[in-house]
Amino acid sequence: MQHPLSLKTVIGSDIEPYINGLAQLRIEVFREFPYLYDGSIEYETSHLNTYLQSDRCIAVLVFDNGNLVGASTGLPMEDEKEVFKQPFLEKGYNLANIFYCGESILKKEYRGRGIYSRFFEERESHAKHLGGFQWICFCTVERPADHPLRPDEYQTLDPIWQKYGYNKHPELTTTHRWKDIDKESESDKTMVFWMKEIG
Repeated sequence: MQHPLSLKTVIGSDIEPYINGLAQLRIEVFREFPYLYDGSIEYETSHLNTYLQSDRCIAVLVFDNGNLVGASTGLPMEDEKEVFKQPFLEKGYNLANIFYCGESILKKEYRGRGIYSRFFEERESHAKHLGGFQWICFCTVERPADHPLRPDEYQTLDPIWQKYGYNKHPELTTTHRWKDIDKESESDKTMVFWMKEIG
């Protein structure tokens, strides 16, 4: 029997009590393909500090009996790190018109229950409530189809994102560094942006 899940949306500095839980959840879920991320709490809490600096950020949190099992975040692109901003500046976008969606992560056993779509709905609703945004976007890692750690049963989320109205923009890419779970050191990863017009 499945437990009923509860969703909680927090805005701005109200995210602070959940930073450690978010960090741990990111490390767990992003170990899976395609990220294969071998993360640390120290790095994650530093990364999530960006959200503490934005009074317009959102975090959609999913709990099972008080335990954090899923989360999705977003904030105006103006409040993000330079590595996210630069591709848009180079292509002539106005950052003030763009809302950026961070992770949408959910522990395996809670998938397939309609939560993923709620993540997108809640973030888009927040962006519209703030007003002034023409675009909403996210980015995802690019991995080769023949990657040795790609599970046989792995299915790309591209059709789902397209169903939600997002389109891949290969001209908008950025680079991140992290250590893969099967490697000894960090390496650069190409991240590509997906966008949807909401204005």
